[in-house]
Amino acid sequence: MIIDHYIKNSNNVNSHQVKEPRLPKSKSYLKIIGIFYYHHDNSQERLSSNNIELVLKQNQIFDNISLASKPRIIKVLPKSNMAIVWIDIWDVQSKSSAKILINRCFNVSKFIATIHGANINPGVPQCKNCWKWGHTTFSCRIQGLKCIKCNSPHKSENHREFGWCCKPNDKINPPRLETKKGKPCPHSFKCLNCHGDHQADSNVCPFWRHRFNRDWQMKKYLEICENRSKSIRSEANVTSHQ
Repeated sequence: MIIDHYIKNSNNVNSHQVKEPRLPKSKSYLKIIGIFYYHHDNSQERLSSNNIELVLKQNQIFDNISLASKPRIIKVLPKSNMAIVWIDIWDVQSKSSAKILINRCFNVSKFIATIHGANINPGVPQCKNCWKWGHTTFSCRIQGLKCIKCNSPHKSENHREFGWCCKPNDKINPPRLETKKGKPCPHSFKCLNCHGDHQADSNVCPFWRHRFNRDWQMKKYLEICENRSKSIRSEANVTSHQ
């Protein structure tokens, strides 16, 4: 290399104090298709990033390849048993490592996986203001903050102090007792997105599991809105016939 030759032949540079010159690193983005979504044929245990990393380490075509981040795994379709795996690798600006891998095939159990080039996939952002998916905190249209637990207008870290669920209320049946000072909130809430029994930022939430699939999230939000509209119309019909 030109730089290496210059350092070795320069009288003004101590070569022992200079690190070995290397080409600038960049990232290449790849996706792998043809991998079974579950850990085993008869298992409902989903593949994890660690499983994928182990598969790559055991395959010779990934020798001298370094991952730049954890692999990301989603289903091809909601009812499919196959997965798409996105991997980011360290590369040089000429993308030589990616070019070696693209269109290569390798065995994963009884399946044949194929590597394709991909565009950068940063995932769907989750707003830390309203906790909805699909926009950043900076672009949120909601004024003020919402608590991730109770959806009230206060910071999530201040939930114990301002949350309505921890305050006494004698007007409801049964009456609600005050949560003792110094004790964490003992109440459970539904997810603000899927209405499951977890917080909106939980990794068990289906929205989190599909955080790299914007189309799935949009369809799910539409489905939730339609179900909510049907429920409101049904309640209105019951009220009108009373």
